Amino acid sequence: MGPDIDPLDLRLASRLAELRTGSGWSLEELARRADISRSTLSRLERAEISPTAALLGRLCRAYGRTMSQLLAEVEQDAAGLLRAHDQPVWTDPATGFVRRSVSPPQSGMRGELVEGILPADASIAYDGPSVPGLEQHLWLLAGRLELTVQEQLHRLAPGDCLRFRLWGRSAFRNPGPEPARYVLALVLP
Repeated sequence: MGPDIDPLDLRLASRLAELRTGSGWSLEELARRADISRSTLSRLERAEISPTAALLGRLCRAYGRTMSQLLAEVEQDAAGLLRAHDQPVWTDPATGFVRRSVSPPQSGMRGELVEGILPADASIAYDGPSVPGLEQHLWLLAGRLELTVQEQLHRLAPGDCLRFRLWGRSAFRNPGPEPARYVLALVLP
């Protein structure tokens, strides 16, 4: 670990190690459940690498959490009013995808809001939902977005809203030429 490691990455690495040991799983067992190599998991837990959105998606599915729940566990406690400059932001090192937790998960609440910015020509694929049946409402604010939900492709233009419950695979693709900016409302079943 070097001195330039983001504090959020350090807390995330620690939390991932806690979840694995708390579940009584070895690195090999988690590797099998999440379909991630043992060496990658080890490096993640030591904060030697930053997780991509795809890796976090696989880990969240193995632990039965949404990505927002996992990130909220390592971020500061959210107040009722969360000013824009206090909203946690995470960037996927592989794609440049920026995820702002506008209204993070909070105890006793089932919904949350996330802002996503996916660069032009970038894509993210998820093998399955972290929580089966997760209700999602995606409202595209700018750019174009191709969203595949359980093998059905949806092409969204600014102002379009796609509502769905996620049971299977999904993929986000920005065909360009500008970043796709959207709001995603997540509601636990």
